[in-house]
Amino acid sequence: MRFLATLRIIELCHQFPHGITDQVIQNEMPHIEAQQRAVAINRLLSMGQLDLLRSNTGLLYRIKDSQNAGKMKGSDNQEKLVYQIIEDAGNKGIWSRDIRYKSNLPLTEINKILKNLESKKLIKAVKSVAASKKKVYMLYNLQPDRSVTGGAWYSDQDFESEFVEVLNQQCFKFLQSKAETARESKQNPMIQRNSSFASSHEVWKYICELGISKVELSMEDIETILNTLIYDGKVEMTIIAAKEGTVGSVDGHMKLYRAVNPIIPPTGLVRAPCGLCPVFDDCHEGGEISPSNCIYMTEWLEF
Repeated sequence: MRFLATLRIIELCHQFPHGITDQVIQNEMPHIEAQQRAVAINRLLSMGQLDLLRSNTGLLYRIKDSQNAGKMKGSDNQEKLVYQIIEDAGNKGIWSRDIRYKSNLPLTEINKILKNLESKKLIKAVKSVAASKKKVYMLYNLQPDRSVTGGAWYSDQDFESEFVEVLNQQCFKFLQSKAETARESKQNPMIQRNSSFASSHEVWKYICELGISKVELSMEDIETILNTLIYDGKVEMTIIAAKEGTVGSVDGHMKLYRAVNPIIPPTGLVRAPCGLCPVFDDCHEGGEISPSNCIYMTEWLEF
């Protein structure tokens, strides 16, 4: 009877891959006593064939694949529960506070389990740029999400402002060179204008060939830099339709960028930071935000 109960629980787990509750097991196996069901569940947990999860409705039992089963061999149920919570968090990781909330285990026990899992190289702690004094935990073999590491713009949680500025200058230099080549072609203005555009893929390729980055940059990273140039009024962007499979296109569209020069230089008053200040309404003399301690106002006056 115990063997049949074990098989039936496995069948139910395959039938409901997201997990089953004790109530589901009881409803599907009314002829088997509660003690026998408990023995069968504990046997599957000890053999590493089930994951024990906690949800709003109570405990969940979920079938575990053979790869994960081997990793947690010899671990107790509490350790398996913590591992499963961390696994479900993916590459964004999870704070120990949230692990405590989801597992309902004491903090001292959680810290002990985390250290044990780290020593086995099953999980790792990663510092998050969102909270410098806090660490998130994720599976050992996962690459942390950009929201955790800050992507290419951060190194050891420090924003690489100089690196960003170098990329900013080089991207603009490439687009300026493209525009200059188009002007020197002496063709009609429309052809010159179209020739001055470059795709984000072209800019990305140029930056990669320069070899100025120690980290691997994506097209998304380069587009972030190009967006800052747009905000500075140095570059404009247009989007065109592109054939499927065209290098640099996404969903049948391609972003093109070109360097631009203002027709007339803006007057000093227009360049005043107050016109674009997001906290203009909160700025007043004697307050926490005031013209006398505004670094942007100081820079403008010096200019």
